[in-house]
Amino acid sequence: MRAVGLMVHGGPEVLQVVDVPAVEAGPGQIRIRNYAAAVNPTDVVGRNGMRAEVQKKDPPPYVPGMDAAGIVDQIGEGVTTGIKVGDRVMAMVVPDATHGAYREQIVLDQRAVVRAPANTTHVEACTLPMNALTARLSLDLLGLESGQTLAVTGGPGAYGGYVIQLAKADGLVVIADCAESDRALLQSLGADIIVSRGDGFAAKIREHFPDGVDGLADGALLNELAIDAVKDGGSFTAIRGFKGEQQRDIKFTATWVTRYDGAYEKLDLLREQVEQGVLTLRVADSVAAEDASIAHERLERGGTRGRMVIEF
Repeated sequence: MRAVGLMVHGGPEVLQVVDVPAVEAGPGQIRIRNYAAAVNPTDVVGRNGMRAEVQKKDPPPYVPGMDAAGIVDQIGEGVTTGIKVGDRVMAMVVPDATHGAYREQIVLDQRAVVRAPANTTHVEACTLPMNALTARLSLDLLGLESGQTLAVTGGPGAYGGYVIQLAKADGLVVIADCAESDRALLQSLGADIIVSRGDGFAAKIREHFPDGVDGLADGALLNELAIDAVKDGGSFTAIRGFKGEQQRDIKFTATWVTRYDGAYEKLDLLREQVEQGVLTLRVADSVAAEDASIAHERLERGGTRGRMVIEF
C-alpha cells in the first residue's frame, strides 16, 4: 500500500512515496480507501524533526497527516454509527509515528469517521475535519454567549477562517486582523470589524472595544502580544500550547484538537454546517502523492489561503 512518508527528518525533499503494510478493520473500526489528505502545519513539525524524540520509538517510514477523505471499503464488527461500505467519508486522524493520513488506506475507530458533506469532492472534504474541530474546540473553551465579542488572529488561515464562521453561527460579534489583500476574504467569512495586520494588535482592538473583547482565539501565534486585547475576566485561547501567565482574571486555555479525537457528533455537525453554507471549504491546490514535497514547500512559504492537499 502506498503512503507518503520520510525515512529521515529534514526539509520537504525528504518526503517520498513509500510502501507500508495493508491494514484490516477490527472490531469497532472502519477502513477507508483514502483519496485525499490535507497538509497542515503540524505535518511540517512531524517532518522537520521537532518531534523526532517522540517518533524515534518506532522505525521509519514516518507518515504524517491529520485529515483524510475517501470511501469506506471495510467495516469491522460492532460498528454502530450507521457508516457502511461505499459511503463517502472524512475523518480526523491523530497520528502516531507511522499512522498518519498520508496513505491510500487507513483504519480508524468508528467515532472518528463521518460522512463527507454532500456535493463535495474528496479534496474539498479533507480540508474540514482537523481545522474545523480545532476551531470548534477553541470556541467551546472560550465559552462565549451570543452577543459577546470575539477577536481572532490569523483569520485568513484555515483555522482562523473556521473560527470566524463558527463564531458568527454562534451569534458572536467578530473582530479580526488581516493584510489589506485579505480584507475581502474576511468580509466574505463574516467578520464584523476588520483591523490592519501588524504591530499594535491589542491597541487596534481597543480602539473599537475600549474595555477589551470578551474572548480571543489566537491563530497567528501572537501569544503575549494579543493578551491586552482581552477585557478583565475575559477568555483567551491559543493553538500550539501557549497559555498566558495569570492576570486580570483572564481564563487562559490551550487548544489541543486531540481532545476532540473521536468526537463523532461534533464532526458530523460540522458536516451539516458545510451543507447549510455556514462553513466554507477552501482548497489552495492539490498535488499527486509523488509531489508531496511541493505541497509542504508552498505551505512553509506562506500565503496560501486554504489547504494544500495530497491526492492518492
